[in-house]
Amino acid sequence: MYSEHTCYVVGESKAPGNNAITKKYDSFFAGFVIDMKNHEIVDVECTAMMDITVYFVRSLFIGNKITEEAAIEQAIRERYFGSSQKALIVAFKQAQLKYCDIMNI
Repeated sequence: MYSEHTCYVVGESKAPGNNAITKKYDSFFAGFVIDMKNHEIVDVECTAMMDITVYFVRSLFIGNKITEEAAIEQAIRERYFGSSQKALIVAFKQAQLKYCDIMNI
């Protein structure tokens, strides 16, 4: 399904205590498939209670480069108003750090 030039990284964070994600999964996870040739996010999925949340989160990330932290964080802050907004940003940043360590960038 994914090219041999892709890798998978996961970021984790805590969602707010009143969030259904926290009640079901205990933590918030976001998994990213990244093209290692150009750092483009090819696919993403996160722990969410509703499918529409996963679809929307995908629209925020897919096609962007994981190295473009400021632009992605701005898009999340301007467009994603779910209770797990901060958790999504933290999970993304954690995954980005892992990826940069792997790629030595």
